[in-house]
Parts: sequence; C-alpha cells; structure tokens
Amino acid sequence: MDELSYVPLTRENFGPRSLDKFIRRQHVRQCWRREGGALVLRPVEYVEDWAVPQRRGMAGSVLAAVGAGGAAFGALAGGEPVGFAVLSGKPLGSRGQYADLTLLYVSEPFRGRGVGGTLFRMACDAARARGAEKLYISAHSAAEVMAAYWALGCVAAEEPDPAHSAAEPWDVQMEFRL
Repeated sequence: MDELSYVPLTRENFGPRSLDKFIRRQHVRQCWRREGGALVLRPVEYVEDWAVPQRRGMAGSVLAAVGAGGAAFGALAGGEPVGFAVLSGKPLGSRGQYADLTLLYVSEPFRGRGVGGTLFRMACDAARARGAEKLYISAHSAAEVMAAYWALGCVAAEEPDPAHSAAEPWDVQMEFRL
C-alpha cells in the first residue's frame, strides 16, 4: 500500500471530484440503540456504500465547511484522499464549548491502520487552537464505529445538540475533552 501523508484540505488540494475513488463501503451488522436510557447493542444489518454522486456530494460538504470557516484534514495515499475529517466553523453548546466534528471517514482498504485516529487528533489540535474545550461527535451507531470512538476516549455528550439529534436520530451523541 502507498505511504500515507496527512494534510489540511484546502480548495487548492481538494476539489469536487477528489472523493471519486473513495470507498465508503461498510457492512453493518450491529448498532447501538438507546433503550430506557441505556445503550443496547442490537442486530441491524445493512450495507452502506456511496456511489459517485454521493462521493461528490460529500466532497461538496467538505469544501462548503472549509469555505464557511471550518477546518478539514485529509489522509492521502498516492495523492488521493483515503480519509478525511471536518470541523464545522460554528461552535456548539451553551457556552460555545464544543467544536463540532461533522465528518470523519476512512476508505475501506485503509481502515484498521490508525488513519482515523490520526485524523481525529488533527481535528482535536485544530479545535484546541480555536479555543474549544471539547470535541462534539454525532457518531454513527454501528458497533465498529462506536468501538473506535470509545477507544479514542470519547464519552456520552453532556449537552446533546438538538439539531444533531433530530437530523440523525440513531446517532450516538458523544464528546471528547480536549
């Protein structure tokens, strides 16, 4: 496999077609669900995969975040993005204490190699530099995704964001103290 490099994503090194080769495929078999105030692991099976229009839509989301004062970071292999993380430019929380990690994805062939953790730490550094106390994550509830966030030290959000909760009701609202 190609050697990885990690860079801030800008309009100069990332464009609308930058994710055309990105492999989002994930075969989900179990998801965490909130039942009676507790998280319970339940069988939920489906395959999530992005076709080219979805990959281009996601590239547009990355570019929009950068254009709106957010920050984006990429893991590159052979010059192609194989992972990316995006911080919104808008703080969350009652005191603006959260930096919002809106996106964190790793292409299927590069998972399990520490790419997500490196991108997460880059986002944490950027959030700290912006004065945030915590990182806010609306995490996909798939067992593997949650295991990764827990391994990074993320916990249940003290102040779940109503907009995130409404937009993705199955997501688990998490935070990471910076």
